[in-house]
Amino acid sequence: MMRKEILKEPISTEKIPAIIRQSPSVEAMQEQLRDYHDHDIAQSFEHLSRAERNLLYTGLDAQSLADIISYMDNPADYIGEIVIDKLADVINEMDADDAADLWEDIDESVQVKLFPMLKPETRRNIRLINSYDEDEIGSLITTNYICIRRSLTIRQAMHELVKQAGEKDNISTLYVVDDRKCFCGAIDLKDLIIARENVALDSIISTAYPYLTDHDKISDSIEAIKDYAEDSLPVLNKDKRIIGIITAQDVVEAVDDEMSEDYAKLAGLSAEEDLSESTKESIKKRLPWLIILLFLGMVVSSVVGAFEGVVSILPVVICFQSLILDMAGNVGTQSLAVTIRVLMDENLSGADKLRLVVKEMKVGFCNGSLLGVMTFLVLGIYIALFKGYAMGTALLISGCVGVSLLVAIIISSLVGTLVPLLFHKINIDPAVASGPLITTVNDLVAVVTYYGLAWLLLIEIFQII
Repeated sequence: MMRKEILKEPISTEKIPAIIRQSPSVEAMQEQLRDYHDHDIAQSFEHLSRAERNLLYTGLDAQSLADIISYMDNPADYIGEIVIDKLADVINEMDADDAADLWEDIDESVQVKLFPMLKPETRRNIRLINSYDEDEIGSLITTNYICIRRSLTIRQAMHELVKQAGEKDNISTLYVVDDRKCFCGAIDLKDLIIARENVALDSIISTAYPYLTDHDKISDSIEAIKDYAEDSLPVLNKDKRIIGIITAQDVVEAVDDEMSEDYAKLAGLSAEEDLSESTKESIKKRLPWLIILLFLGMVVSSVVGAFEGVVSILPVVICFQSLILDMAGNVGTQSLAVTIRVLMDENLSGADKLRLVVKEMKVGFCNGSLLGVMTFLVLGIYIALFKGYAMGTALLISGCVGVSLLVAIIISSLVGTLVPLLFHKINIDPAVASGPLITTVNDLVAVVTYYGLAWLLLIEIFQII
């Protein structure tokens, strides 16, 4: 979260190491580092030696270190350098979600020694967040929020706000619970500030305030979170008690994770890869898809082999095979992307899905018609001038290519739409209907369409030999 909104000078990962190396005292270093955002200090760690980082570990208090570590991309690379007593203090100062994330990066042997040193509240929060699957909303919560009782007066609510704000910094919205600690609404900070003392607290509570439940899937909740456009939303358990909140920053990170995961799936991977991943793990993720695509590729090759007679009689047709395959693959991938985007709306009706299929086929027909006409004219001239065929024969061949392109594009649009719809219907993530799978299926369709029409039109009907 943003802790310092104004910087006194431009960011530079070179200046921060220079401050640490050249400061005459720890106090001078602390004073100069206050001018920099915690994110920039975190990014400078890779430019520091172990001794220089140790200077930071000993020179900064636990709260400052907690703020810095929460911005690190790879905290596991550095937390082993911090003495265990200081590390416990750092975790105790962290927001619950950051503490839970960091806990997963700590070696189990260290966790055993560290856990008894944590505050009871910190231990509870880590256990709570880690009890949820990583794709559930509960895994993203933070306990950094203001919560007040519904029975308070305006004056008492203000006093409670001031009291809790010393430890909590998400104060723009106050969440209200009843005597049973069940969630009953929220109050905007501005409304509390301007409320008259003699006004009932109930009059400024938004009792229909949106919320999420802890076992909701993150992927299913992103659209709802974006639609409400709140800085934070409460997360409730099955008893309607608030267990934490999810902030706008959490939403951004969740959207980024979802996009990265979908991108990985569209590339035919089961999950994201990074540079730190071992070769064995990368192979395990990629190989299953590659095996499936290998056998599909064999089917495509077998189909091409079945049309050897067409190629032997009219070799020129093989020149335009890649054109048909590429266009079919491109169109299928476009339809796939559109369909996955539309399927993010969980309220999509059967009529909406049918309308999507019809629309994609219309788009495919219009685009295919235009591209087919262009192909007919341009390839007709090309075949006549450069391949030595008479103009009439050249136009027949280019016409066959144009018609094949039209049919392949229409079918590819249909495949790229129906396959993810089918996957969604049987509760499989439609992103798994990945680019490589759609492309390979469309290759099969395009090969059959192209060579089938070439055999039927050019050899059987017009008897071009």
